[in-house]
Amino acid sequence: MKKQCTAGKIILGSKSPRRADILKKLNIDYQIIPSDYVEKHDTTVFTYDFVENLAYNKALAVAKELNKKGEFYKVLGADTIVVLDNKILGKPKDYDNAFNMLKSLSGQTHFVVTAVAVIDSKDLSFKIKSDTTKVTFEKLTDEQIEYYLKNFKPYDKAGAYGIQELPDGFVEKVEGSIDNVIGLPSKVVLDLIK
Repeated sequence: MKKQCTAGKIILGSKSPRRADILKKLNIDYQIIPSDYVEKHDTTVFTYDFVENLAYNKALAVAKELNKKGEFYKVLGADTIVVLDNKILGKPKDYDNAFNMLKSLSGQTHFVVTAVAVIDSKDLSFKIKSDTTKVTFEKLTDEQIEYYLKNFKPYDKAGAYGIQELPDGFVEKVEGSIDNVIGLPSKVVLDLIK
């Protein structure tokens, strides 16, 4: 028998606890099925197409699996990247890479872009939208960076930081959605799942 999801039920194609928390705050009924899509970062030059393609492919991998089982849901996939001087700062490979990323962001304004894709697993129809937030860091000392890396180990985060856990003295200002920087822009999600 085919399963039809209840109105509003969403599949989150991500194991990010930060994205799950944002859906909870929005009172969205969701279930987690992590995407097995393997990201290919074959470029360091930023384009919206690049990040939107990643979000789409993450959601598509889950939607196709559900479709095969005859389970019809809206699947949400997202990808967040940090952009400095039009170059993508991905997830750091190790301590030195993370240190250098944060050093490059020190005293600078960068952009955080999150693309969100929602795919209907019944017919694979989709919608994609991105949000951009401008973040300016204070001038950071090597000691501040070392403290943060040793205590928070942000190796699973684009740009080597999670804004919700940064100590005082890191962020000068945020222009735009803070949820977007955390990994899932609330307004975009609500627009896409209407």
